[in-house]
Amino acid sequence: MKNTLLRWRATWQPDMYHGWGRRRNYFEGWYFKIVDRTEGSAFAFIPGISMAADGTKHAFIQVLDGKRCTAAYHRFDADAFQPSSENFHVQLADNQFSTTNLTLNLPNISGTLTFKNPTPWPKMLGAPGIMGWFSFVPMMECYHGIVSLDHDIQGSLTIDGQIVNFDGGRGYIEKDWGVSFPRGWIWLQTNHFSPLNSPEVSPLNPPEGRRMADFTEGSKISLIASVAEIPWLGSHFIGYIVGFWFQGKLYKFATYTGAKMRAQLVDNQVFLSFKDGKNQLDISATKAGTGSLVAPIKGDMTGKVNESLQAEVAVKFYENGKLLYEGTGRNAGLEAAGAVEALLTDEWRR
Repeated sequence: MKNTLLRWRATWQPDMYHGWGRRRNYFEGWYFKIVDRTEGSAFAFIPGISMAADGTKHAFIQVLDGKRCTAAYHRFDADAFQPSSENFHVQLADNQFSTTNLTLNLPNISGTLTFKNPTPWPKMLGAPGIMGWFSFVPMMECYHGIVSLDHDIQGSLTIDGQIVNFDGGRGYIEKDWGVSFPRGWIWLQTNHFSPLNSPEVSPLNPPEGRRMADFTEGSKISLIASVAEIPWLGSHFIGYIVGFWFQGKLYKFATYTGAKMRAQLVDNQVFLSFKDGKNQLDISATKAGTGSLVAPIKGDMTGKVNESLQAEVAVKFYENGKLLYEGTGRNAGLEAAGAVEALLTDEWRR
């Protein structure tokens, strides 16, 4: 009964641990992306827990060095994984992870970073997170959550004996939990867009009622987009969730909002478009160097996925047919993995 109540509580707080009472066929992990102010260092730290079909368990911390295109997998006893039942806080041996900070004590990386001014995914009645009402659908293969779309970083890490200062850097936190990653998916994320007042990127034709100052006072821009083949009750459907944080407002395009999508994959580029009755978002992402991460299959970390933290993502955002924003995101996370062919379509579709 206690585990059921804890899982129900976590449904309304997606950043918390959801695996209370789970014994097998289950994984849960958080994804911390950090980029320093100079953009010379970019890392993803992924703490989590793995429970295989035979009940074998272990905890882990994956480290992706986005500039060197290398990845490391640090394995721990399952008992070292200690999640809080009150909020998002995970103690994993001598490492700690939460919404506001992380502390690392790994063989080649150590230190503490503090996160300021987080940008959580807004909660609504019946939609506690990025998955909307799908958050309440049972027995889905994989669930997804956003902890912070964008935040400031303070602190430093000692990496391979060198102190790397992350003061003034930018961060992003998300998470996944369930049984397995989808059969095929496209995922991208960036919150490193050029300043709005630069010649390279500027607001275009602001709609009536908006001041030019509005575009420089709220300069944070963040993009997260995911398209996947979702198995459900012996069949499957193509699901997508997209958030574009712009001028202090989150524009959502998702299966549950009734938005339409297009997806193409040509050589080293991914093209995605989403639209609803008022807005349209066009995305062109260019692949770059990748590192090999481990992915869950039936709870066991035996899959592989190549991820880039060097991708560039060109964005065009239209409101009522007017081009409101055009710019390019840097240091982008990008994955196109598994049977992506099932996701591709030249025609608009739901």
